[in-house]
This record gives sequence, structure tokens and C-alpha cells, in this order.
Amino acid sequence: MGRILEVLRSTPVRAGFLLLALGLAIWAIAARWDEVVDALGRTAPWAVGAALVLSLIYVLLTMMAWRAVLADLGSRLAPSATASVFLVSQLGKYVPGGVWNIVAAAEVGSDHDVPRRRSVSAMAVAVLLSLVGGLLLALAVVPFAPSEIADRFGWAFVALPVVVAVLMPPVLNRLLGMLLRLTRRPPLETALTWRGVGEALAWTLASWIAAGVQVWVLAVGVGMTPDVPTLLLCIGGYAMAWSVGFLVIFVPAGAGVREVILAVVLGGSLAAGGVLVVVILSRLVLTIADVALGMLGLVLGRRMRRRRSTGA
Repeated sequence: MGRILEVLRSTPVRAGFLLLALGLAIWAIAARWDEVVDALGRTAPWAVGAALVLSLIYVLLTMMAWRAVLADLGSRLAPSATASVFLVSQLGKYVPGGVWNIVAAAEVGSDHDVPRRRSVSAMAVAVLLSLVGGLLLALAVVPFAPSEIADRFGWAFVALPVVVAVLMPPVLNRLLGMLLRLTRRPPLETALTWRGVGEALAWTLASWIAAGVQVWVLAVGVGMTPDVPTLLLCIGGYAMAWSVGFLVIFVPAGAGVREVILAVVLGGSLAAGGVLVVVILSRLVLTIADVALGMLGLVLGRRMRRRRSTGA
């Protein structure tokens, strides 16, 4: 078993995995290229550019949330090291299986002396925080959303009290300890604190706002009225789409579910064609952001390895 793990953690295998993840991310765009070109032609250029910038901000804010959790667990990484771990790990989302971004964070994090169990724990907590933040924003937008949203997906809010209870540090620390014992891993050296979880939740809410504004900008670019109600609708609607997609565990990565919910949310403010354009372009710019920042993470990681080898 030790020999197998050694091979899996070797440089050629890790490099091959990253190339596969990068290729699949690019393929996610290429596979729908005709739809993308049509959507781009029907959207104001300024809206696409602004949406891309907001997508980059969204990914960076999610990185900061993960960094806050990791620091609370005892590994405070410098910004460049944080980027080289988190941004590269996000490419793993495009590999079928749904866990490869967590695996990638654990492996790349080990290069920066972050114990693998700590990386995995931090990523799991960050995902739970995203779910809580998304459901909170979704609740705030229900009054502005079509009634169909509450009728079809109101069950998702039942999970909010449960997830909030789980995220309380005393409960969360016990759960993490239990999971580590079940997997025969050493316990975490440092427990999560209220301050650390609160800081991470603040970053998470900021990231959801950036993602929702991205959707709003694209919607305005194809004809939505640019006012406060539609802005709130897009912020809460996108957060709800992600949260429900996450909870529908029998659909890998919420595939299709998120797009359906977002289409229902926007349907009352946009024509059907405009909704389709927003859904396609939102996915496009987020994928481009993941790829671009993933490449940046690879470059930063390579520079840091060079510096360490030069110092040695």
C-alpha cells in the first residue's frame, strides 16, 4: 500500500493529473462552442468583460475563505503559497468524481508542509460554509423570486438549521475528530474557533455576492432591468442554485440542477432566449476564471519550488 501511495504521489503522476484536469476544463468550453459563440454575439461586450472580472474575484474570495479555515486549523500560508495550492486544486473540479479538488489540495498543500488531513478538513469546512452562506442569501431573495422557486425547492431550506448547527465549532471539531478516527488518521493539532469560522463565513458571503453580481451583469447585458430588486434576485438566485445543486447528491456536482434553478429565477425578468444566454455565459466565464487562475497557481508553485531548490 505504501508503494502504491508513493507512486500516486510521484511528480509524473501529479503532473499528469493536472494536465488531465486542465484539458477537461478546456474541453468543457470547447464542447459547447457553438452555443458559446451564439451567446457572445447576443450579449453586450462590456457585460462579458465585467462578468469575467467578477468571476476572477469570486474564485479569489473563495480562496480567502479556505485560507481562513486553514489558518484557524494551524497552517497560515502566505498569499503566494495559498494561491499555488487552492487555485491549482480547483482544476480538479473538472475531473469526474467530485472529490479531486480536495485530493489536489491535500497533495499540493503537502509541498508547503500542510498535513493532508488538515487540507482535507479545511476544504470540507469551506464547502459547508459555502452551503450555509448560499442558503442564507437564498432565503433573503425568496420574496423577489417566482413562486415556483419556493414550491419546487423550498425543501432545501430545511437543511439550513442542520448545517448551521454542524458548523458550530464545538460540534464541528467533534465531527472532524470522529471522521479522522474512523479513517485511522491522527487528530487535528488545533481546533476550529468561533473567530476563524466567522472570518471564513464573511469571505464566503462576499464570494457569493460577487458571483451573483456576475450573473446580474450578464442579465443586464441581454435586457434585464438594472435595478436593486433584480440585483438581489441574481445574488440570491445564484446562491440558491449552487446550494440546491450541492444538496441533490445523486447528481454529480449538481450538474444541470443549478442551471434549471437559475433559469427559473431569471425567467420572470428575462425572455427565454436571454435566460439561456446568461446560463451559458455564466458557466463559461467561471470556467475561464478557474483555468486562468489555475495556470497562475501552477506558475507560482513552480517559482516557489525553484526558490527552495536554489536556497538548498
